[in-house]
Parts: sequence; C-alpha cells; structure tokens
Amino acid sequence: MLVNQILRSKPSEGVLTMTPERSVSEAAAFLSEKRVGAVIISKDGETAEGILSERDIVRELGKRGATCLSDTVTTMMTKKLVTCTGTDEAVSVLAKMTEGRFRHMPVMDGKTMVGLISIGDVVKARLSELAMEKDALEGMIMGH
Repeated sequence: MLVNQILRSKPSEGVLTMTPERSVSEAAAFLSEKRVGAVIISKDGETAEGILSERDIVRELGKRGATCLSDTVTTMMTKKLVTCTGTDEAVSVLAKMTEGRFRHMPVMDGKTMVGLISIGDVVKARLSELAMEKDALEGMIMGH
C-alpha cells in the first residue's frame, strides 16, 4: 500500500501545525485538545521546520520540571525530520519509523508538506492489507 492511499483514508482536516514562537505549554494544550501525539512546527503551514511530540515534552519535563513549559516549541522540537512521499510504500515507512524510534512522519510533495502519517495509520493499513490477502487465499483454497 502506498502512503497516498493511507492519507486518503484519513479525515481530511489537513496537517496540524503550530508556529515557532508558541510555547511548549500551548503545544501541550493543543495536542491534548486535538487528541494527537505530535504537531508540525511551521511558519507558513506548508514547510516543516520541525516536529514536537508528546514524548519530547514528557522527556524534557522529566529532566527540568515544569519550567520547560514556558520555552518556545523550537527549543524542544526535533529539527532533523525524516520524511516520506506519497509514492513510498507503507512497509518502508514502517521500517523507517521503527528504526528511528519515532511515530509520526511528514509526507512531502517536493518542499510542500501534504500530510502527516502516524505509525498507527501505517499499522492499520497493513492489517487491512493482510486481511484482504487472507480472504483472497481462503477464496482460492475453497475454489471461489
């Protein structure tokens, strides 16, 4: 399955972004409100400058305590993004996520961000593929 197929199966509210000058506290509230695990940091909503995840916030809270909540998101975000394109295979995206130990990946079309997929999105798509393969094999065995 291709990344584009996964994106089409997701609700189309676009990529959730936050501007770089926002505080970590605002980001935490945003993540909670939207019930998502990460937000893209972007000045224009199309170019990804970084990504901030729940894990990033919790890790820093554990190190420094609540004082980190007043920092800007740029101090805590991951700046070196691993991205994919719509034509990438889901299995290769899953391998990159597993190897890099991260759960969210921006989907790019050139320099423009067109989506964000999570490891949950990819696993759901893969399970769907496996179910279809199972049904097809059972049909072949049964002579249908």
